[in-house]
Amino acid sequence: MLDLAQLRSFLAVQQTGSFTRAAEMLQLGQSTVSQHIQRLERSLGRQLVWRDTHRVLITPDGEALSQHARAMLAIEGKVSELFGESRLRGRLRLGLSEDFANSRLTAVLENFTRNHPNIDLQLSVALSGILYQMQDAGEIDLVFAKRRIGDARGQLVFREPLVWLARDPEMLMAGGGAVPLIAFPSPSITRSIALETLNAHKIPWRISCTCSSLSGLTAAARAGMGVLVQPRSMAPTGLRALPVPGLPELEDVEFVLVPVSGADPALVAAISDEIFAQVGNLREA
Repeated sequence: MLDLAQLRSFLAVQQTGSFTRAAEMLQLGQSTVSQHIQRLERSLGRQLVWRDTHRVLITPDGEALSQHARAMLAIEGKVSELFGESRLRGRLRLGLSEDFANSRLTAVLENFTRNHPNIDLQLSVALSGILYQMQDAGEIDLVFAKRRIGDARGQLVFREPLVWLARDPEMLMAGGGAVPLIAFPSPSITRSIALETLNAHKIPWRISCTCSSLSGLTAAARAGMGVLVQPRSMAPTGLRALPVPGLPELEDVEFVLVPVSGADPALVAAISDEIFAQVGNLREA
């Protein structure tokens, strides 16, 4: 019979790509996580994890195990929720900015549903400004989104620099002329910061592509249509986050949790804990 604690350590290593971060996420010692993996490998007679001094990789046997391990832990979570002392139930309306949704939402939801299978989530993914408007209208219980420096709304989770992103930054700016900007429509915090920064430095610009979806903006940037502004740690693959010749440094943004008055504090705390855990992994990656 497989040990669930060992499976939990294995999935944490797979999710974080690090024994150190897996130990921190599980609140265990790193040596304990290593022992769990070693014992699991011995019990199965297969190598599940390959590592050297620079990286950790999951072997094909480890990939095959991961789906079954998640299923086993999901069943264990449901049984614990049903018969254990903690029986959180209910529905939470959660609003998330699209950049975080594209980078870390899967890991948050996987851990959350494993630990709290009887809490139903209603997700809204949109621009931060739109999410705040929806919350003010009573449509969202908890928002995790961006705010500008100096805005007092919400509980600070982390601060992140914005960067200029492009497929070929040097080639894009070599011809001079107006900066081709790829941007969300208003109200967009990243759009406002980019335009204010360019205007403050008297740099001409034009909007080469507008889209309400980050996937659409990313596709345009990967096609070489212009420059995209995003938080540094959430930069889409295929784009270079480098100092672009002729473009000034952008200000930081802050990611915050904003609960609405009257939201169930236990449900808010449950999902907030998962977001804080994943942000910790994101910052150390």
